[in-house]
Amino acid sequence: MTPETAQTIALQALTFVATDEYAFQGFLNLTGLDIGTVRLRANDPELQGGVLDYLLQNEDRLLAFCEHIDIEPTVPARARALLPGSDLPHYT
Repeated sequence: MTPETAQTIALQALTFVATDEYAFQGFLNLTGLDIGTVRLRANDPELQGGVLDYLLQNEDRLLAFCEHIDIEPTVPARARALLPGSDLPHYT
């Protein structure tokens, strides 16, 4: 997986979370960000990493996301490892 692919997956995750009002509000509450800031920083790899961190914290949401975009459940963690701020091991 390339960093560009990781960013694409993270953007898909952001869209997925943003379409669920409860999940998106949870993300905003956890990060302290507001909607405007998220929109402005959507292409920021650090924000994208935060979205994947949030997704990885809830197995049901993670599995729903993976089913939604038809990827294996291990892919978001692999993508997260390629974005800034990760303490996950890097797998290719």
